[in-house]
Amino acid sequence: MNKLTIIKIGGNVIDDPKSLDQFLTDFAQRTEPAILVHGGGKIATQIGNKLGIEAKMVDGRRITDAETLDLVTMVYGGLTNKKIVAQLQSKGFNAIGLTGADGNVMLAKKRPVKKIDYGFVGDITADGVNTSLLQSMLNQGVNPVFGALTHDGEGHMLNTNADTIASVLAVAMSREFEVELVYCFEQPGVLSDFENKVVIPVLEPKNYQEYKDSGVINSGMIPKLDNAFDALNAGVKSVRIIQFSDLNQAEAGTLIRL
Repeated sequence: MNKLTIIKIGGNVIDDPKSLDQFLTDFAQRTEPAILVHGGGKIATQIGNKLGIEAKMVDGRRITDAETLDLVTMVYGGLTNKKIVAQLQSKGFNAIGLTGADGNVMLAKKRPVKKIDYGFVGDITADGVNTSLLQSMLNQGVNPVFGALTHDGEGHMLNTNADTIASVLAVAMSREFEVELVYCFEQPGVLSDFENKVVIPVLEPKNYQEYKDSGVINSGMIPKLDNAFDALNAGVKSVRIIQFSDLNQAEAGTLIRL
């Protein structure tokens, strides 16, 4: 079975031109097929402020009303996505920028209203991924770059969490490839000591629960790791959380395993 790497790049790296260029230089050196997933929330907030569109956040998640949906579609699917694709092309790496609407590649459902109405936010599953189209692109040497947007099949774009998109893509593509899922961000891995940057080399369900119970792992890292374990349980070969500058270092960061 052929190998495929799906890499999600964190927002703080995207926000820093020097870090992003370093990451994309390393990414472009890869010889095996790869899919890149990115967000761009801080850039969307900055542009929104210039346009008079206030960011509304609940528990770190953006409330996406109609005006905000237009904003994130412009930023994620346009500005950020096309800049990344152009930089990769300049480095000799053939990439194509996509949202979930392009080629009907990721179909989602609008999140139902419970305690909080998140607005135009999409929830996706592996069954909503057009794997045959992605496989065709990869077979032709064209590597997809996804902004954090899906669609509902009824003419509406949907803002969708980039970590979740990466995880769901990994699960869907694991039916055809041996998939490694990599989360790249500014820290060297999952940390047991944030101040001294002590990396947890291997994280398994048992010690993951222990770290959560003790508060060592908390807040925004928990949904990222939940996605990682869900992906492994659904057939993804391996998951690693690393610093963006260690992309091509095989033993870097934290290995997530069952």
